[in-house]
Amino acid sequence: MATEKKIIKKTGKAASPTGAKSVALSGPVGTRPTTGFPPAGPSAELPVFSMDGKKVSTMTLPSELFAAPWRADLVHQVTTAMQANVRQNRAHTKDRAEVSGGGRKPWKQKGTGQARHSSIRSPLWRHGGITFGPRNERDYSEKINRKMRTGALVSVLSRKAKDGEIILVDSFAFATPKTSAAKTALIALAKSADAKFLMTKKKNSVLLALSAYSANTLKSFNNLGNVKTEEVRNLNPVDILSNKYLIIENPEVAFATLLARVKSAK
Repeated sequence: MATEKKIIKKTGKAASPTGAKSVALSGPVGTRPTTGFPPAGPSAELPVFSMDGKKVSTMTLPSELFAAPWRADLVHQVTTAMQANVRQNRAHTKDRAEVSGGGRKPWKQKGTGQARHSSIRSPLWRHGGITFGPRNERDYSEKINRKMRTGALVSVLSRKAKDGEIILVDSFAFATPKTSAAKTALIALAKSADAKFLMTKKKNSVLLALSAYSANTLKSFNNLGNVKTEEVRNLNPVDILSNKYLIIENPEVAFATLLARVKSAK
């Protein structure tokens, strides 16, 4: 106590019991951009690149999609519910009625000196039934309201824009499915957008959001392990958060599709 009083008089503050020093954070997590252009905000403009990595125009991000606040609790609730809805319940144990055998009493009730038992498949016995074990009848699915799902999607899109992890591309045109052409396009985009992790990250690097279904585009990117393709109408918070970058193809049509989803949920 005397030592602690001396420290208080000298510094004006009580010392930490463990002697640990407090470290001030430099800023909120996720505010540093990972692309060459600054983080986006309300009414922000992003460059639109061609498939060859050349800047062809700029486009203003709709505030209805990319200016929402970060709602961590809502995003967590929606993403965990979505993951629960696709959970495959395979764990299954048998109770004493399902285990084979044990149809007769192992020994008579009295006179043997042993504890009384009715079946060798009792949960007390080895190879007997399992009590309160996992059952494949259990349903893990959870209901997600439409407004909650849309709100989480807009919050995640806004966070991606704030972190500078959205890249806009006018179109991907492949005459035939060609993995080498798709890889060349990604390398060009990574160089133009200064996205250093676009090609170096081995897993969950890019989520490619297509404005419409294109078989050649899907097949071209299918062999790239760090790229996942999805149509804009099927975008969800889990896929966006699972990948570092979000590449939106044909942003005018894509934003119109997303805005229609947001308006339909109101």
